[in-house]
Amino acid sequence: MSDPAEREVQLRQVGSEDDGARVDRWFKRHFPDLSYIQLEKLLRSGQVRVNGGRAKAGDRLSAGAEIRGPPLPAPRAAPDKPGAVPSRDRDALRDMIVYEDDRVVVLNKPPGLAVQGGTRTPRHVDGMLDALAINGQRPRLVHRLDRDTSGLLVIARDLAATTKLGEAFRSRDLLKVYWAVVIGAPKPLTGQVRCWLVKDAKGSDREKVRRGAQNEDGALHAISDYVTLSNAGGRAAWVALRPVTGRTHQLRVHMTELGTPILGDVKYTGDRPAPEGLPRKLHLHARALALPHPDGRLLRLTAPIPTHFKETFEALGFDEREARDAFEPFT
Repeated sequence: MSDPAEREVQLRQVGSEDDGARVDRWFKRHFPDLSYIQLEKLLRSGQVRVNGGRAKAGDRLSAGAEIRGPPLPAPRAAPDKPGAVPSRDRDALRDMIVYEDDRVVVLNKPPGLAVQGGTRTPRHVDGMLDALAINGQRPRLVHRLDRDTSGLLVIARDLAATTKLGEAFRSRDLLKVYWAVVIGAPKPLTGQVRCWLVKDAKGSDREKVRRGAQNEDGALHAISDYVTLSNAGGRAAWVALRPVTGRTHQLRVHMTELGTPILGDVKYTGDRPAPEGLPRKLHLHARALALPHPDGRLLRLTAPIPTHFKETFEALGFDEREARDAFEPFT
């Protein structure tokens, strides 16, 4: 006669959307009424097993793995909460989309909109993502852009996509191209900037960085490639930038190091006066991105430039049609 306890166990298979999830987070998502203390008790007593073996809260799950456990309350999907996002934000978020499928969403973020919130930042992209939820699954940010930087921002629809895309950004297994308008013209017109960056301890801006020495505490090596695409008589230049590393504000610091700060940058300035009559917003735009899709194919995306870029291009005589392929300077 079989053990009654054996008849009461339940089996669940890990879906592709949970590939790479921790055991405790998987239970939190699928059984939100189960407390952490209750889960720990089940794990310690061996009542939860993964592929037949004892599991710990921090163990990582793989798609297709079999989870065996005691009877628990019926899984309750997190509700889809588009109503929690104001209609103007839902509409704004939809207008930003340049690419979308069942695993990835890519936005063209406007300048001035923060990616994540804070005590003084009630409106931000992360706070709008409930509007893109499907079957209760909320999309996740993969990386960040500065508030005043516009352009391509990648969002993942499931945990496995988040993990794979995050690894691509960390390993630099992708090509990111930024456009900028700088004050003056870089010399030489094409090159690479390398320096060590450290957090600037002075002032209240905790994100600001400065050029440092290799032996300074917290120093990180930063490398950026640049190509001048057009020059407005030495007063300003349109440049394409490729961050080889991914340090905070590195493109902004590197352009200042060349003596050609980015137009509209109030954190990293130089001695040159900006040409008169141009918009004062930051002229830094994440223009193009080539990265591996979680399903294995290659995504190649570009984001139209924002209005203040167009106004500056017109004033300085720059024609964006001259750079038909944004990737060309670095391929």
